[in-house]
Amino acid sequence: MAIRAVVLDIGGVLEVVDDDVFPAPAERRLGLAPGSIAGGLAGLPGDAVVGEVTEHQVRAEWQRAFGLDDRQVAALLDDFWRWYVGTLDRELFDWFAGQRPARLTAILSNSGPGARERERFHGFEDVTDDIVYSHEVGLAKPDPAAYKLVTRRLGVEAAEVLFLDDVEANVVAARALGWHAVLHLDTAASIAEMERVIEAVADA
Repeated sequence: MAIRAVVLDIGGVLEVVDDDVFPAPAERRLGLAPGSIAGGLAGLPGDAVVGEVTEHQVRAEWQRAFGLDDRQVAALLDDFWRWYVGTLDRELFDWFAGQRPARLTAILSNSGPGARERERFHGFEDVTDDIVYSHEVGLAKPDPAAYKLVTRRLGVEAAEVLFLDDVEANVVAARALGWHAVLHLDTAASIAEMERVIEAVADA
């Protein structure tokens, strides 16, 4: 047995997300109470993460909920996307890209409408065999079906997958399905642990 596929999350893993960018500064600028922006999408008719609403609906709901004019809601969305795409973790990205061609590489991300287009500049599509965005496939971690979809699309067995995510529930769900999963806390530690897993599986 060997690790044939390495699968990574995006936000908080390949992208370093700075919570000082959003939402608190936007809430202060708009005179909103802390936590208002997160709750401002409660009126949406579905869940954006599994593709039940569009980016246009998200924009319209924020505008309606907070009584914003077009300029204000555009600025709010600019802040949101600047926070969402974060800063590329170059060390982890380079390690991930370096797994090819020995292994397949893929991304499994809980995402919202517009994510693929906004994150394209990071170059994820250039270093992966597949990218599974939850809003595009209608499945989100930790739903077991999301992980099964990845293995099916890559053509590998669960025991041949190595996964890195910064959310413990997502890691637990992956392990329950037989994936080798690592909880991301620190780039250097995560790389070291993934390399250890790759070697351990090869030696088993």
